Amino acid sequence: MSRTIQITFDAHDPAALERFWTEVLGYVLPPPPGVELAEGEDPMEAWGAFLAERGLPESERNSAAAIEDPDGVGPRLFFQRVPEDKVAKNRVHLDVRASPGLEGQERMDALQARADELVQLGATQLERHEPAPPMSFGFVVMADPEGNEFCLD
Repeated sequence: MSRTIQITFDAHDPAALERFWTEVLGYVLPPPPGVELAEGEDPMEAWGAFLAERGLPESERNSAAAIEDPDGVGPRLFFQRVPEDKVAKNRVHLDVRASPGLEGQERMDALQARADELVQLGATQLERHEPAPPMSFGFVVMADPEGNEFCLD
């Protein structure tokens, strides 16, 4: 029997990483437990009201955030606030499939275009690896706004 997984990121600003990764992956912020969102209702506002009703101090409201695949296929991403800085390269990273079915220059152009979009959202492009057949079709190494590495491939 397989198990579902959640990927957890340590962060200084969970809400900022939640917004960034929502854009990167096309994920959504789920509503608070037991809350039905009306069409067009902002989930962030719903969470603010939910946490205020439960007496959570404003200073603690950005201690965690999560996003989910709206199709229910991909893993949930969870962002938790921690005091320490990131100090070394990730031992595990995400590969974001940004050019499915493309090869060669067309693939690299699509990867670079997506990398450029993500830089506008706060990412940093770290490296670009050109295709090296037969083992590599090329990829771009990125870092999210808090320095967590991921690849566009």
